[in-house]
Amino acid sequence: MSLGIVFKGPEGVVLAADSRVTLTANLPNNVFLPAYFDNATKLLRIRGQDFAGVVTYGQGALGQAEPRTAHSYIPEFEAELGADKVGRLGIKSLADRLGRFFLARWKQAKMPAGADPLYFLVAGFDQDATYGRVFLVAIPGAPEAVEQSPNLFGIVYGGQTEYVQRLLNGYDGRLPDIATKALNLTPAQKTTLEQALPPEVGIRIPYQFLPLQDCIDLSIFLIRTTVSAQRWTVGIRGVGGFIDVATITRTEGFEPVQEKQIRGEPGDSASR
Repeated sequence: MSLGIVFKGPEGVVLAADSRVTLTANLPNNVFLPAYFDNATKLLRIRGQDFAGVVTYGQGALGQAEPRTAHSYIPEFEAELGADKVGRLGIKSLADRLGRFFLARWKQAKMPAGADPLYFLVAGFDQDATYGRVFLVAIPGAPEAVEQSPNLFGIVYGGQTEYVQRLLNGYDGRLPDIATKALNLTPAQKTTLEQALPPEVGIRIPYQFLPLQDCIDLSIFLIRTTVSAQRWTVGIRGVGGFIDVATITRTEGFEPVQEKQIRGEPGDSASR
């Protein structure tokens, strides 16, 4: 599950992600029990690519007998880039290389057919570019990077997104399909409904005017609201733990805003 957000604003790009990994244990009598671990790293920085960053969501780990998170593979990806002696890559080139790298790891791990895909949002600034770019990579089905909203500012998000959809769009993303089935709508009527809803019920945010701090605050708000709402729901509580946040600007590159730290017990002098 998880929730990953990339906010492309006029002053820079914000990346934000929760820290929860959800694994499902198969108990006797076909009882499936979710287990939650709240210290995963899903906001990824790639050494040598100082004007780029990555948010991952979807499949929590590759491999069955010896599962590994996407974060654990990053040193190997960095070594591959180092061996090829690449300099600063364009954001699409970096996203494409990341896609090829993880597709190979997916195959090596012999992931089962039907496994949830592993997604990456790769964002940052090309050399001398005024505004950032955001690309989506999906493993195994779409390893070639696809640019998201190239001519618009705004939020790209993925994972467990139902609350984000309701907050930003004003309705659950399943609503058009539910209305189509309940009211026997034609495909044309469904399309009309999908086009009419956002301007009428969506929250009105002037993304093109938001300062970088507002982009940070809104990204954290969306993840924190999802975490809070899931406390009272029945279902997979797939978003939780610390919220990691970073910015990327054309002049300063990748800069952490808040990130979890390895620590000891509270009060342990070694953890301070």
